[in-house]
Amino acid sequence: MPRLPHPGPEELRRDPLPLRGRTALVTGASRRGGIGHAVARRLAAYGASVYLHHHVPHDAAMPWGADRPEDVADSVRAALGDPDAVVHAGPGDLTRPDAPGELVATAAEVLGGRLDILVANHALSGSDGTLDTIDAAMLDAHWQVDTRSVLLLIQAYARRRAALPPRTPGGRVVMMTSGQDIAGGMPGEIAFALQKGALASVTRSLSTALAEHAVTVNAVNPGPVDTDYLTGEDYDAVAALFPAGRWGMPDDPARLVAWLATDEAIGVSPART
Repeated sequence: MPRLPHPGPEELRRDPLPLRGRTALVTGASRRGGIGHAVARRLAAYGASVYLHHHVPHDAAMPWGADRPEDVADSVRAALGDPDAVVHAGPGDLTRPDAPGELVATAAEVLGGRLDILVANHALSGSDGTLDTIDAAMLDAHWQVDTRSVLLLIQAYARRRAALPPRTPGGRVVMMTSGQDIAGGMPGEIAFALQKGALASVTRSLSTALAEHAVTVNAVNPGPVDTDYLTGEDYDAVAALFPAGRWGMPDDPARLVAWLATDEAIGVSPART
């Protein structure tokens, strides 16, 4: 197989809107303090039209509280880089088996009939415990949201990509993992760690399955990110472990996810970063 030639000078210059004309669904974009919101803003800034999925009841039950979906959408809309791009938002309870397919269909419809980028960012918080305290209900709850719904989203997305002309560019899937494979793991969140580990493990299989549709599949571990869930001495102790002396901010993983969505990352799959 012949080697590709070196890019010419013009090809080396970066397009300020590398996602112009592309469409994206970002799940779990319910709060302006969250990673999903940051990812959506980056995709919008790079030129994409974006559909934001939210499930307000989940955040309303958490210590950090819920945000107004219209405020989240307005924030993403303000970041749009392409005047022809749009932002839409809608709810979805991904504990329901039929919800992932419905969500993909809705996002594709309002974004012009095609969906290029899927960022499965949502996850269940709480409802977890140690090896001694977890029970079947905890395990099932995390399986439904953290893993089953992600696979069903990707299935629905893949079926839409399969209906496009062969090798249609722009197909991207990004899943979010966590700290389940790092140092001491997550012994206080066994159910969550189990399901996130499953996503990390299946990345390569999904990449092979979607290669024929010109779709790259990647899993990103954002690391400790300040999404307003921890304060006090524990927060300071984690910050001290990093070279910059601070936690990651939501836009840190968002920059990576947005880059993976561009054509610059066409050869990056499967990867666990």
